[in-house]
Amino acid sequence: MATTADETRAGLPTPHTIRLPGIVLGVGLGGFLDGILLHQLLQWHHMLSSTNHDRIGVRYYNPHTVSGLEMNTVWDGIFHAVCWIAVLLGLALLYARVTHDRRRVWGSRVLWGWILVGWGLFNLVEGVLDHQILGIHHVRTGPEQPWWDAGFLILGALLVAGGHLLQRGGAAPDPEAPRATGHV
Repeated sequence: MATTADETRAGLPTPHTIRLPGIVLGVGLGGFLDGILLHQLLQWHHMLSSTNHDRIGVRYYNPHTVSGLEMNTVWDGIFHAVCWIAVLLGLALLYARVTHDRRRVWGSRVLWGWILVGWGLFNLVEGVLDHQILGIHHVRTGPEQPWWDAGFLILGALLVAGGHLLQRGGAAPDPEAPRATGHV
């Protein structure tokens, strides 16, 4: 990763310029990681796998039956479609806001810090909304369910804090500055 001085000389965007694109990318990428790892590979839960104990009255689709797994898979697909849209939106915002030396932005601590913040925000919002408030699914059901849900929230908070610290060290002045002419 580039250092602060290197980023400044390169004319990389300021943290506030790529804050929103980075956060939106992080939300989408964090959602993809959650869906691919927890829903598909580990099969710990699906979008509606705890609706038999939810707080809003959604019909229960038992993920251990074919018809229940089909419905949960549809909702997992909707979740992945939203994640995909978030990634595309984040990329479009980033492209629109960074007009010079775009390739260097991908190595910037600023962008990767904001992406980590977005991933952490995904965990916090999804964890509080789906696991705690709605109760439509949990990280992993069973006797340790509260610990898994708490760990998901703690991971989210750590990602937000770590991303914030990472991006703080990568500030640069002008997003419209032409490419640096000297060697970095």
